[in-house]
Amino acid sequence: MKNYLTFLLLIVALLLSSCKQGVKNSEEDYSIIPRPNNLAILPGAFTINKETRILVNSDIGEVRLAADFLLGMLGNALGSEPEIETGAVSKKGSILLMITDDVDLNDEGYLLQVKPSRILLKARDGRGLFYGVQTIRQLLPPAIEKGMETGQELKVPACTISDEPRFVYRGMHLDVGRHMFPVEYIKRYIDMLALHKMNTFHWHLTEDQGWRIEIEKYPLLTEIGAYRKETLIGHGGRPPFEYDGKRYGGYYSKEDVKEIVNYAAERFVTVIPEIEMPGHALAALAAYPELSCTGGPHEVATRWGVFPDVFCAGKEETFVFLENVLSEVIELFPGKYIHIGGDECPKERWQECPECQKRIADEGLADEHELQSYFIKRIEKFLVANNRKLIGWDEILEGGLAPEATVMSWRGTEGGIAAAKEGHDVIMTPNPFMYLDHYQCEPEGEPLAIGGYSPLEEVYSYDPMPAELDEDEQRYILGVQGNLWSEYLTTPDYMEYMAYPRFFAVGEIGWTKQGLRDFENFLTRFRKQAERYDIIGINYFKGEYYDTRKRAETETD
Repeated sequence: MKNYLTFLLLIVALLLSSCKQGVKNSEEDYSIIPRPNNLAILPGAFTINKETRILVNSDIGEVRLAADFLLGMLGNALGSEPEIETGAVSKKGSILLMITDDVDLNDEGYLLQVKPSRILLKARDGRGLFYGVQTIRQLLPPAIEKGMETGQELKVPACTISDEPRFVYRGMHLDVGRHMFPVEYIKRYIDMLALHKMNTFHWHLTEDQGWRIEIEKYPLLTEIGAYRKETLIGHGGRPPFEYDGKRYGGYYSKEDVKEIVNYAAERFVTVIPEIEMPGHALAALAAYPELSCTGGPHEVATRWGVFPDVFCAGKEETFVFLENVLSEVIELFPGKYIHIGGDECPKERWQECPECQKRIADEGLADEHELQSYFIKRIEKFLVANNRKLIGWDEILEGGLAPEATVMSWRGTEGGIAAAKEGHDVIMTPNPFMYLDHYQCEPEGEPLAIGGYSPLEEVYSYDPMPAELDEDEQRYILGVQGNLWSEYLTTPDYMEYMAYPRFFAVGEIGWTKQGLRDFENFLTRFRKQAERYDIIGINYFKGEYYDTRKRAETETD
């Protein structure tokens, strides 16, 4: 009898303890993308309502950016914004954002403690706080993206998360040279970067088919270079070619650029502009034909591909022009990187050009490959003098790499491996894994794309850290980037259709430790977050392989 009473008392104590702690949570309640590196599930939840207070222990700008984002998010959900107070002590019913050196994580890491009574978010600087806020956002109901119904409570499931990114560079590229997209869609692209803890937007602004950025010193770049007379119908690799006969074009004004750069900065996203040189320059040469080897005339390209006319490397006017352009670009983009392309530059015009051949002789260069290296090194010298660093595609390795250049390895991984072995920083963005303009399922019934096949599972499987590098060489691998080229992305909806959810996989590759990445687990979390994406309104690809509704229908059939 005594033992029986003791057992009953123990059961009662456990029940009381469970009630006190709150409802037990399951792994499904923590469907966070990218997957946190350390997550402990706890019972209960913190309730956010109109009495909730946001506390900050510092009023520096970066802390306020994170706090203001949280404030706006909760205000949108609740219908009124909570108050922000300065204080270093966590209080019941509060969310405290704290900058402190007492966090054993890197500068973008964060420590999140969610208890039924309060939330504490700690980081070394504002970036970590912001990424912690994005985690809170994903833990909250998707309905917060549109505003909750009156009287509806917001609950954050209790947990402890210690999290930091694997790589310092986590980015997505977007080409607007072939087809451009409205400012509001560029902002939404940046919103998705922020939500998935990515920190870089690579904005491809100039191409053979269009020059997309206002340069005051050279108005013809946008008057002439921003417009093509017509556009190819069908695939660029399948002649005979047909065209639509419709003028196409446009550009981003300096005010547009400032708006986008500032919008990104408020979300801890750095914008890297790409100004193509020495190849992919027909739009610029159509405006200023004297910068070519032949003197023109040239026209903005109407189909896709690689064209022989490029910037003349023998003329001093070319470098004066490019330095003037880059000076205005530098004023608009405060980040440390400027991307200069450097890819797919045919050498035939240089081989035939007396001025290019004279440059080769005068500089003691071996051939046209070394002439391209001379070109890139000269541009790099200008950028370094203006406190910027040069990034180029892996063709900049040809003829000798510029001293401080960062390489984007796109033609597979070999260029990145070679650059890292030479002691150069590298961003891994290899074809086919990171090329999101490829088909993501069987092409039958899909809108026209460039070709290739990069399904979500293949994208997710990529590990940016090459096994061929030793521990010392691995430190030059800065991170990973997905690329979205727009030859066939004729509308914003189609751009989003090709980007998402592969974009989200890129975010997880860059953030989460390799040993924690699991495709089926990623799919489970994606399915849970899909309602959030639906409410936001993005047009993500809903393949039956990982779309909850379609998969359920398939299994039922």
